[in-house]
Amino acid sequence: MRRNHGTTPRTPRVLGSLLLLAAAGVLTLGAAPEARAAAPVPLGRVVPAPASVSPGGPPYRITRATGIHVDGSAEVRRVGAYLAALLRPSTGYPLAVTDHGGGGIRLHLQQGDFGAEGYRLHSGPGGVTLTARTPAGLFHGVQTLRQLLPAAVERRTVQPGPWQIAGGTVQDRPRYAYRGAMLDVSRHFFTVAQVKRYIDQLALYKVNELHLHLSDDQGWRIAIDSWPRLASYGGSTQVGGGRGGHYTRADYREIVRYAASRYLEVVPEIDMPGHTNAALASYAGLNCDGTAPPLYTGTQVGFSSLCVSKAVTYDFVDDVIRELAALTPGRYLHIGGDEAHSTGHADYVRFMDRVQPVVARYGKTVIGWHQLTGAHPARGALVQYWGLDGTAAAEKAQVAAAARGGTGLILSPADRLYLDMKYTRTTGLGTDWAGRVEVKRSYDWNPGAYLAGVPAPAVRGVEAPLWTETVKTSADIEYLAFPRLAGAAELGWSPAASHDWNGYRVRLAAQGPRWTALGIHYYRSPQVPWPAH
Repeated sequence: MRRNHGTTPRTPRVLGSLLLLAAAGVLTLGAAPEARAAAPVPLGRVVPAPASVSPGGPPYRITRATGIHVDGSAEVRRVGAYLAALLRPSTGYPLAVTDHGGGGIRLHLQQGDFGAEGYRLHSGPGGVTLTARTPAGLFHGVQTLRQLLPAAVERRTVQPGPWQIAGGTVQDRPRYAYRGAMLDVSRHFFTVAQVKRYIDQLALYKVNELHLHLSDDQGWRIAIDSWPRLASYGGSTQVGGGRGGHYTRADYREIVRYAASRYLEVVPEIDMPGHTNAALASYAGLNCDGTAPPLYTGTQVGFSSLCVSKAVTYDFVDDVIRELAALTPGRYLHIGGDEAHSTGHADYVRFMDRVQPVVARYGKTVIGWHQLTGAHPARGALVQYWGLDGTAAAEKAQVAAAARGGTGLILSPADRLYLDMKYTRTTGLGTDWAGRVEVKRSYDWNPGAYLAGVPAPAVRGVEAPLWTETVKTSADIEYLAFPRLAGAAELGWSPAASHDWNGYRVRLAAQGPRWTALGIHYYRSPQVPWPAH
């Protein structure tokens, strides 16, 4: 986004930016276009920052003769096929995927100190070898490999190249096991194709959890066979009164399948006992007075509640969790639990104490928003903290006490990681109830030391939620997510010792041309030294 910065002469500012970019390796002043194109991307210019980078030696050049050589397993072959599909359109090369041959690009499973998602990438003139203990690790290594190629590799038409991968070794593994992004499909509905597009964008930055907010006051988005009006009626509208929509069981399975092919686990959320107007409007019997409220298309929160004293409420909860758990192969099921302002505290505790065992009965681990710590989090449950820097000390202390008692935390502070917050006063899309969150603020904090009194091992990861009160299109999603999503991914993946805003902003700037090649509509923050168009 271009902005008029007033009447200050631009020449010194532009010169200063160019010098910064040159020093960081984003461009080389005075070099011919051919020389700039020929220089391989430095191994360290990757987001998220790898754990260890050892540059050295000549690069490897992908040519028409390059093959992709894989171990014999079907899953490794699928990762190889994914890599080939990424590279073929822009290079124009055949890039045959085979389980024999030398040189080229090799994907190799091997026992070693890689962890569940780590990898090693070694590049030299004879080829590139990606080694990992699991296919997930190989897939994450592929994301690093694609960032080491010119941004034009992302285009879907043949580009001139050359396609060089810098020489040296990257050894990498994530800081946190849980690295998530949430998409709210309840305030505004997004199609299967739109969700898949977001999944592909998340995969580029090694995000491994897709949290889908499937129900709220404004819409119920997943078909439940035993309660069909939830989707057909409760899902018929959205914020502002639009058409709404819902996922059939086949739609949801396709999202889960596609996410798994990118090594993301889907975490479905059914928010309760509050945020339930779409369900209450669909079935009168779920209301304490037996009267269904009208469908709701506004943006206020906290006014709805399931009827905690009714037996039918727990029949409803059991049916929904049972069906959703059967459709979801992942480990987690999110039960919400936030902003239940119309549920008394005693009723809230009673409700959560009854619902958490239902989740366990159907083989899933509970995740709830951090208000769950005001009840009794189940053994093994995770709570998702969404408070602000200014959240009341007593509330933070309650969360910290639960963490010390064994409850794991996912950190999503709203004034850091809520992607729906406006960047600045002049950026129109989004909301600002938690403040305005520019790129530096979103990135420049340490999850491991964020909440006082929380033991570092209790932090299981981070998640960047995107609520959709103002978000209607994929372009809207992208504008709010990028560039902040990349920073959230780095907070989750990269070692704490690598955290440095000044270095990060230069690496982030180099992502801009890649996003342009991918057709991602992103915010050109003035805090980041983006290359010229």
